[in-house]
Amino acid sequence: MRILVWYVHGGWMNAFTRIGHECVVPAEQTPPGATGVVRVPEAELAEAGIDVVVLQRTGELAEAERLLGRHLGRDVPAIFVEHNTPQRSPVAQRHFLADQDEITVVHVTHFNALVWDTGRAPSRVIEHGVPDPGALYTGELPSFGVVVNEPVRRGRVVGTDLLPRFAERAPIDVFGIGTELLEGGDAPIRACGDLRTDRLHAELARRRVYMHPFRWTSLGLSLIEAMSLAMPVVALATTEVPRAVPPEAGTVSTNVDELAAAAELLLHDPERARVQGAAARQFAQARYGMDRFARDWGELLADARRAPSSSSGSAPKLH
Repeated sequence: MRILVWYVHGGWMNAFTRIGHECVVPAEQTPPGATGVVRVPEAELAEAGIDVVVLQRTGELAEAERLLGRHLGRDVPAIFVEHNTPQRSPVAQRHFLADQDEITVVHVTHFNALVWDTGRAPSRVIEHGVPDPGALYTGELPSFGVVVNEPVRRGRVVGTDLLPRFAERAPIDVFGIGTELLEGGDAPIRACGDLRTDRLHAELARRRVYMHPFRWTSLGLSLIEAMSLAMPVVALATTEVPRAVPPEAGTVSTNVDELAAAAELLLHDPERARVQGAAARQFAQARYGMDRFARDWGELLADARRAPSSSSGSAPKLH
């Protein structure tokens, strides 16, 4: 099957390009380092034999119809992947595809499906899939590892304000885009920059504990990747985290002092950290492994392709 998709979220695309279908991307809009995709010039997409369109941003709906010259959901099957939690209202925000019946909305977490108002639009959940990075954990460095992009701009949303409270217990090594903007101050918060994925995994796995201080985001792939590396986890009990981190894999709580104490305990007990990390890896591989991800997407794509076109259904409203 040929799928038109935009290269938006690198981590998610890394998994999606491995499900056994051909991913076609607009050549002019795709970063040079994108792998696992077929680049097709925009002028040639209408004749590229696209079977299904997978959207990830609101503007892509109109863009896809312009490039293909076809109505999405009627002339060609289409699916919208909602990666994010609502930004304007936590529980009352209407999805832009609410109440239409031509495009299925796919949520990447059950929490997202719970809080988004999609009305009578067809919707379902396909949880993340993460390629196995390997059990690289050594925990040799008595510090906390955090992965977050743009921690200064995103601030409280990603828990940047909480880092000094953890840094009172041990140094924090923060990986990701824009980490160099973090102010050091008196707390030992060290910016480690935006590393290539394989190097990030190797470096992160050297830290004793993975810390996930996010308040309001969809489930971060970095958390699942850390668990897959066999790292023990301390995480805020927000959004999808309570479902993603079992008790044996670490500590999940809304009490920051409790999380800090649990993290410090792991710093001084490497064997406990190793045992919890092994449990984290086992759980992550079972729930977020690629076999389940590929199977779920294969079923949905097959259903979308088989679905009869609708000439009387409610079309998506572009607003």
